[in-house]
Amino acid sequence: MNDNDLKRIEAHLKRTFGNPHVALKARPKQKDSAEVELKGEFIGVIYEDEDEPGSFLFEMAILAEDLE
Repeated sequence: MNDNDLKRIEAHLKRTFGNPHVALKARPKQKDSAEVELKGEFIGVIYEDEDEPGSFLFEMAILAEDLE
């Protein structure tokens, strides 16, 4: 993912979730993904979609401990 991709995806997530505190953080060892943070807390990962060039996948785990 290049810087332009990160900026475009971050802007999209901010609009979609209506939250200006969403931020993307490049992953130094994985060039095909970025971490998604909300107010500095890790919430998921964005991956490049191998099947659809120019598209991306957002993966977010919800742990049982988070639901309490």
